[in-house]
Amino acid sequence: MKQRIRVVGIIRNANGVLVFKKYRGRSEAPVFWELPTGKIAFGEQPEEAMVRTLSEYAGLTVSSIKIKDAITFLAPEGASQLSNLYIVYDVSVGGEAIKPEPRDRYSAYKFLKDYVGSGIKLDAATMSVLEIEDEHVVSGADRKGDVRSAVNSATVYVDGSSRGNPGAAGIGYYIVGEDGQLIKRGGEFIGFATSRVAEYYALKEGIEQAIGLGFKSVRFVSDSLMVVNQMNGIFKVKNEDIQAINKEIKELLKQFDVAVFTHVPRLQNAAADKEANLAIDRVLKNRDEYDNI
Repeated sequence: MKQRIRVVGIIRNANGVLVFKKYRGRSEAPVFWELPTGKIAFGEQPEEAMVRTLSEYAGLTVSSIKIKDAITFLAPEGASQLSNLYIVYDVSVGGEAIKPEPRDRYSAYKFLKDYVGSGIKLDAATMSVLEIEDEHVVSGADRKGDVRSAVNSATVYVDGSSRGNPGAAGIGYYIVGEDGQLIKRGGEFIGFATSRVAEYYALKEGIEQAIGLGFKSVRFVSDSLMVVNQMNGIFKVKNEDIQAINKEIKELLKQFDVAVFTHVPRLQNAAADKEANLAIDRVLKNRDEYDNI
């Protein structure tokens, strides 16, 4: 498998993280944005490459630089997958008043606070770096098609809740378009279940909603690390209570061109969690209905 090695800089101020619009010349290909990213020249140290990249392509002078991480991830390239090694740096370029001068590779810049719902198209590598550095989990396993089209298309947040584990359980979903605007939200009471089962039923409902809306490229977001890792092929599905629904979900996923699964902290999935708990509350207000389940 081929491996691509790059240096990438994360520059932040009160307005968010700095990204650049990639220059496309006369090409009719879609325009994408990226974190400042560069190759390592022969005989050059990675830190030197980062400083040079920011100077040459962004007109920025580095005041301090510190290695943050070295991450690897898979991304599609043609019919194969490309292994990426990105050396990530935290970079300061002199206070809050950062004024880049994009050139050569770049034609514009922005500061993003919400890179998921920003409405601009980030390239696959930048999206992967931001997700990993912000404690998201995205695996290259079991992806279909071009992941770039999924991370920049509709996003379906899903969550399952069980009060008692097992106990009264509900599922919720919250769907936004590529512009970050709400498309649909909802929840459903599913009876007496474990949290594990509720999380899977929530994902199934989110998938069915996405199919009903006609989406072909979708990014599914959950705060259940177990579900995300199982869908990405990192964990095996060993529990009998979810094997059947896991198979149903995999059949449903065949209807998408691209499906990506991302883990986020619970606080970043609050809207779907709220829908799941509202669904439980609606039933628990009527104890007779719950007792007869």
